[in-house]
Amino acid sequence: MRLLIVQVLAALLFAGSTWFLFDRVLEQRDTARSERDSAQEEASGLREAARITAELLATAAANDAKHTQELSNARKKNEDLRLSVGFGDQRLLVQAICPVASVPASSGAAGMADGATAELSPNARPDYFTLLDQLALSEQMILGLQDHIDTVCPKPTTTTGTAP
Repeated sequence: MRLLIVQVLAALLFAGSTWFLFDRVLEQRDTARSERDSAQEEASGLREAARITAELLATAAANDAKHTQELSNARKKNEDLRLSVGFGDQRLLVQAICPVASVPASSGAAGMADGATAELSPNARPDYFTLLDQLALSEQMILGLQDHIDTVCPKPTTTTGTAP
């Protein structure tokens, strides 16, 4: 009888330890699955972040290329105008109103003949073209920054029910 009790206790001890080990293996499996799922979610999030970043960088590069080309075109147009004025093909006219000079009646002059159209003096022309270049640069910088803000920068989230 003692032998039977020892055998039953040994069988129960073996079954209990087997159950305990099996439970530990199941617990480790569940932990590994949970860690795997977490890592897959993190990897998915990182892939999405990389995709969004790539799109934003591509948009920023496209904006930069667009405004760089527009600036190049404006500078080329300005240089063409500078050369044309230098060769005498075109003139830089100034919108101006010249006050009529009063001529005393006793001078005998019946009037003054209209003069030529007002024009920039030759020494003022380089300054005019420098200003045109600076204006084109400033305009493209401003437009580029506005495009960058509109297309690349994150939009602020608005919350309802709060006063500004």
